[in-house]
Amino acid sequence: MKLDPHSTISWLSMENGVFPHMPHLPLRESFLVTMFSALVAHLVFKKYEPMQIPIVSLLLVVVPTCLSTFFNPHFGAIKGLAISLATYLTTLLTSVILYRLSPFHPLARYPGPLPAKISKMWHAWIAHSGKQYLYLERMHNKYGDVVRMGPNEISIRDASCIMPLMGATGLTKGPSWSGRNMHPEIPALIAYRDPAEHTRRRRPWNRAFSTAGVKEFQPLIANRTQQLIELLGQRQGQTIDLAEWIGFFTYDFMGDMVYGGWTEMMRDGVDKDGFWSVIKRGLDIGVIYEHIPWLSYYTKKIPGVGEDLKKMRTLGFARTDQRYKSGSTAKDLFYYLSNEDGSEKVSPPHHMVISDGVLAFVAGSDTTASVLSNIFWCLLRHPDVYKRLQAEVDAFYPPGENSLDAKHIKDMYYLEAVINEGMRLYPAVMSGSQRSPEIGKGGRAIGPYYVPEGNQARIHFWSVHRDARNFSYPEKFWPERWLIAEGLQDSPEKITHNPNAFIPFSFGPSNCVGKNLALQEMRMLVCHFMQKLDARFPDGWNPDEWEGDLEDKLVTKLGHLPVIVERRD
Repeated sequence: MKLDPHSTISWLSMENGVFPHMPHLPLRESFLVTMFSALVAHLVFKKYEPMQIPIVSLLLVVVPTCLSTFFNPHFGAIKGLAISLATYLTTLLTSVILYRLSPFHPLARYPGPLPAKISKMWHAWIAHSGKQYLYLERMHNKYGDVVRMGPNEISIRDASCIMPLMGATGLTKGPSWSGRNMHPEIPALIAYRDPAEHTRRRRPWNRAFSTAGVKEFQPLIANRTQQLIELLGQRQGQTIDLAEWIGFFTYDFMGDMVYGGWTEMMRDGVDKDGFWSVIKRGLDIGVIYEHIPWLSYYTKKIPGVGEDLKKMRTLGFARTDQRYKSGSTAKDLFYYLSNEDGSEKVSPPHHMVISDGVLAFVAGSDTTASVLSNIFWCLLRHPDVYKRLQAEVDAFYPPGENSLDAKHIKDMYYLEAVINEGMRLYPAVMSGSQRSPEIGKGGRAIGPYYVPEGNQARIHFWSVHRDARNFSYPEKFWPERWLIAEGLQDSPEKITHNPNAFIPFSFGPSNCVGKNLALQEMRMLVCHFMQKLDARFPDGWNPDEWEGDLEDKLVTKLGHLPVIVERRD
């Protein structure tokens, strides 16, 4: 093929490498074309949010590489490529930042710190520190009920927004769960964004955690509760880490409830399988992926990156697969998830059951452990509450009475008040769960606020629970407020008590499906503990260290809770 010397397209000489170049343009026009192409790329990212590696590579690498041929006649191949990439990527980044800070952004009306408006990486860094819940509380105190916590996400403290955001006609889950779960082909129940599919997937869970289902699990709770209290009683006079032992208890119970038996952490006094420690480490990296979901899409493909989260999922899937293949020996959760009860016309696919089994074990253990540990810390910090609760336990379950028989628990109002107050002050999920308008259906009004499509919102549980507009003396551990609100105790003053602002198990169709089981687990353990044991902090330990060690890693991550226990008998 002969080239026309007058053609606008020619070939570079061999000294510069064989590379086709574009029409020769003056330098000024070369910069303008490159900058315009970067603006077009911004529009593509904004509209379609592509994550596929070929498409992203095309937009970020291939296009500016091709455009470098405009600069080659002026600077040579290597320098021309460098200038083209720098110009293109700088323009793209500048365009993104200016748009996010501009009045044209759909969340421009909502105030927030400047770094958060520019990039969610700012908030991911805050979240990784474990103090996200306190940071958002400060931001709400500074900016008001709505804070822009990321370029496309707002945090809400207004309790009136709970129903429209999270209720039956509210928004669906946001993309944060896809990030946490590293974008699996089959999402777990908690990550489903299609309301109809979520409802269908939740049916077996609802059967498992119905009133009848929870009653079937009560012997498992009683067995593990008795084991824990006996083991603690054997260590009377010693300083133990109560939070660690409660963690052992919840993991052993969830192993029984989900898999029909697995862990024996209380018996062994150690995490033999290493699964617990892997989960703890997995939470650390998971909180970053929650706020930067696209990041886990790439890191899951890179060996050595995010290994703790990958290992957590691998171990969980392996154990869940083992249980699935072995079949039921008792009515555990898998009995319902795998349709062994025969309630569904068509049994769910194997991979779907496996995914939900991992979710149940992780979600049901850390959450309950954190609430129980915080309740015991509050009780020990407030001896008057401790004594009143123990007196109620002794009244219903005097010495010799079996406190593992739950027949009286429904009538123990102060026990219920203590648990509610513990969850109000220290919800298991401090910073709430992300919600987003359904894709393709436009934005939604949430009370006086508007969430455009492609953006997200969340209720900040910690701030709502500690808002004086919802609860009098919001920072005080005061179980009596629940009795006063129910008319079970007189009060010399009128108090503010908004039950609609109390959402420790989330709210709406996507609330915690295991709520009833978790409550029964907490009631039985606290009741049996108070009947059999006395506890106190060791001399020389500062109880304020407990709050300082709390970390918000989606679920609350705990420090050490040193306690000395004595048998009451």
